[in-house]
Amino acid sequence: MNYSNLFKIALRAIAANKLRSFLTALGIIIGVASVITMLAIGQGSKKSIQANIAEMGSNMIMISPGADRGPGGVRQDASSMETLKLTDYQSIKDECNFIKGISPTVNSSGQWIYGNNNTPSSIYGVNQDYLEIRQLSVDEGEMFTDADIKASAKVCILGQTVVDNLFPDGSDPVGKVVRFNSIPFRVIGVLKKKGYNSMGMDQDDLVLAPYTTVMKRIKAQTYLGGINCSAITEDLTSKAIDEITSVLRRNHKLKDATDTQAADDDDFNIRSQE
Repeated sequence: MNYSNLFKIALRAIAANKLRSFLTALGIIIGVASVITMLAIGQGSKKSIQANIAEMGSNMIMISPGADRGPGGVRQDASSMETLKLTDYQSIKDECNFIKGISPTVNSSGQWIYGNNNTPSSIYGVNQDYLEIRQLSVDEGEMFTDADIKASAKVCILGQTVVDNLFPDGSDPVGKVVRFNSIPFRVIGVLKKKGYNSMGMDQDDLVLAPYTTVMKRIKAQTYLGGINCSAITEDLTSKAIDEITSVLRRNHKLKDATDTQAADDDDFNIRSQE
């Protein structure tokens, strides 16, 4: 077989059918370009989503109270449940080997006031680990201390959106006293701006305070709204969840399955970024 002759015949055929050859080549070009474009869009979307998740903490684990069923099978709001206690937080902190940070969480919504300015926002009662878990950092001032937590001190860290609304003149909020409804808080820091996430939520519209302060001085409750943890690495998240589940089921005296009876349902929920 003479490849040189075959090549010449192919060239003559292309020259004799210019329009057909052009349309064939155009179809191939469009097809290949479409595949490459779709792959590029898919990879770009994947990286964008991964980046947004990383901003919130890719190895974050969120523990919330379980939503029990009331009379008639009606599922109750998890926020009204009291199944998570400070003893659960302490047990997880002491016994789980696959977590590197843990923070109790309890939050409340209300009006923040400074002078003639006010803005609606939420206050989150947390500890120092919350910054690392949620990939937050203090831009001005400082984070509250263990002494502030023990004393249920009325100190807070403002998100940038709250700062912009309460201090529109650009004055430094650190050291100022703001009010949450009628309770005064001394501002000791301002969080670094994060902007909106992929779901359109303003990550700067929040205020942090010691969890003991929110529990005692605002909510007047002894139970937690939730517990946030971070696994040592993203790959160890499932092992961390297994550890946490085991600790909480033991603390809450939930029975495992036996030959004669089914296991008790969890009275808590565990979610990860996965």
